[in-house]
Amino acid sequence: MDKDNSETQWMFIFASWITAATATLGSLFFSEIAEFPPCSLCWYQRIFMYPLVFILLVGLFPLDKLVYKYAAPFAFIGLIISIYHNLLQLEIIPETMAPCLEGIPCSGIYIEWLGFITIPFLSFVAFAIIFTLMIILSRKRNYEK
Repeated sequence: MDKDNSETQWMFIFASWITAATATLGSLFFSEIAEFPPCSLCWYQRIFMYPLVFILLVGLFPLDKLVYKYAAPFAFIGLIISIYHNLLQLEIIPETMAPCLEGIPCSGIYIEWLGFITIPFLSFVAFAIIFTLMIILSRKRNYEK
């Protein structure tokens, strides 16, 4: 196995871990410091993001080139939930189809940076980055065989 390929794979996992850790700390900042209450869909996204911090970290030390098998399903499901959440906020899906009919609404917008960056959008970007890196990692692994 060549060293350059191992270093590249390590960098993909590390970039995924940084993304997951940043998303986790960001979500904790928004709920605990900024005191924005998370809706049901936010909680579901957290359920799939938080474990990625630990899964990817364990995949780094020692390097586990198969970590994509464990991380990709979490990233994929979180990505689907974040797409659904964004579609609700963009009013493409009606509010009546939201699981947050009581309590905190899923369509609530707490931040809107640059006119389009919302918390669900940030979640979408994080899951998309992680999922994309895991797909690339799996393809690199398959080419290695």
